[in-house]
Amino acid sequence: MRVDLSNITDEAYLVKCCKNNEPAAQHFLYNKYVEDMMILCLRYVPDAEDAKEVLMDGFLSFFKNMEQFSYQGAGSVKAWLKKIMVNCCLMNLRKRKMTFAGSGDLVQYEDTATGEDVLDNLAAKDIMKQLQQLPDGYRMVFNLYAFEGLNHREIAELLQITEGTSKSQLHRARAMLKERIGETRVNG
Repeated sequence: MRVDLSNITDEAYLVKCCKNNEPAAQHFLYNKYVEDMMILCLRYVPDAEDAKEVLMDGFLSFFKNMEQFSYQGAGSVKAWLKKIMVNCCLMNLRKRKMTFAGSGDLVQYEDTATGEDVLDNLAAKDIMKQLQQLPDGYRMVFNLYAFEGLNHREIAELLQITEGTSKSQLHRARAMLKERIGETRVNG
């Protein structure tokens, strides 16, 4: 099957071509999503070289397992790719023996959000830098909760921790981000 370049923006067609191992379709999907997926990887894996490795592993897994993918309409390709990338990031951090600092399961934490007015005044690169500097456990839980929309039960199952640990890691991540963002505003 030869890729018809007039249909190259039709995701259903691209998926079909990728399932037939068509390099042009794979190249197009890669280029379409590589930037977003690199940003996702950097949120979880702060070292740029490690993040690039995770990105490549994720795309390799994406194309290798394309036969298992069922196109469900607009956005389904990106959603599936995003799920693969998050799993690759988690595997990478497990290999590095990710730790959960000061996991206090019995302590109740109030839900402290970083003020949106504070975030509005920071550039995306400044926010990313602050996220990357969080300890592994804080960063993982924060990303899974804030960006992936998982609840504490889901995070606990995925990371093999307790819900209390998930809650404490999120609380501490938010507090640390709030403090660091405040310092950035004052010193910036």
